[in-house]
Amino acid sequence: MGSSSWSNDAFDKLRANHSTKSKAQIFSNLTLDIDLSPRGVQFRESRDSEAHPDSLAIAVFLDETGSMGMIPEVLVREKLGALMTTLIAHSVPDAHVLFGGIGDHYSDQAPLQVGQFEAGTTELNQWLTKIYLEGNGGGQCKESYLLAWLFAARHTSIDCFEKRGEKGFLFTIGDEANWDKLESNRLKDLMGYEFGEDVSADQLLSEAQRMYHVFHLHINETGYRNNPTIINGWRQQLGERLLIVEDHQTIAETIASTVAVVRGASLDKVVASFDKATAKKVTQSLIKLGSNVPARKRLGGIFKL
Repeated sequence: MGSSSWSNDAFDKLRANHSTKSKAQIFSNLTLDIDLSPRGVQFRESRDSEAHPDSLAIAVFLDETGSMGMIPEVLVREKLGALMTTLIAHSVPDAHVLFGGIGDHYSDQAPLQVGQFEAGTTELNQWLTKIYLEGNGGGQCKESYLLAWLFAARHTSIDCFEKRGEKGFLFTIGDEANWDKLESNRLKDLMGYEFGEDVSADQLLSEAQRMYHVFHLHINETGYRNNPTIINGWRQQLGERLLIVEDHQTIAETIASTVAVVRGASLDKVVASFDKATAKKVTQSLIKLGSNVPARKRLGGIFKL
C-alpha cells in the first residue's frame, strides 16, 4: 500500500462531491466494514516504493463515538488537504497515512477499526469514509485509545523504522480518558488471539513507542473540557506529547505541524502558512513540544526523542 500520490486537484473534486452529500451519505457504513476489521490481521504495511522512496508511517486513530464523530467529517470535507499539503511543504513528501477508528471495547461493536497506509488522494478518502461512526461509547469517561497502541506495536510493519531506524508517528484523538488495561478475553474477541493475558496501557504504550512517536490530541471542546482527571491522566502517561486542542477544526494542521517540528522544522515557520487564527491555535497546542525539540540531539537527520 502507499504507492499512489497526493493530488490537490483530485481532492478539490472529492470535496465538491462531498459538498452535495449529508454526513450519513458520506459515512454510509452501518456496521463494521470487513476491510477495517482488525481480527486476524497480521500486519498493516508502510513500504518504500518508486513513488515514495523515503516513506514515513503516520497512523491517525479517530474517536468515532457520539461526541467526536464530527472530526472524521471535517477531515473528509475540508482538512485532508491541509494535512497532506502541510506535510509535503515541510519535507515529508512520502507520508503514508493510516486512518483508524477507536471506540469503547467494553460497550461498542467496533471499538477498533484499521485502514491501510496510503499516500494517494482517492485511497485516503476511501479508507476514511469507510469508518463506521458507531456514535456510542460507554458513558464512563473512558475510551479504548490503548487499542491503537496495541495495533501499531504488534500489527504494523513500517520501512521508515525497519530500514532507516526512523520512528513513525501515532496519533490518537478524542475527549476522554484511556482505559488502563485490555483483558485477555476481549483481545480474543477483537483480535482473534488464541492465547493471551491481560495487558496494561503502560505496557502497550512502551511497545508502541519502540517504533512510533506517540501523541494524544485531547479535544478540549466537549463536556469534558478542562477535566483535570482526564488531562492529568494523559499528561502522566505522555508528558509533552499530550496536545490540548481547543478547536477540532485545527486537527489536520496540528498533526502535520507536530510531524514537521519533531523532524526538525521551526514551529514558527510551519504555522506561517496558516491563517492567523489557525496559526495561533496550533502554536498553543504545540508550544511545549516546539520549545523542547531544538534542544534534542539530531543524528543522521533523525531526532531521537
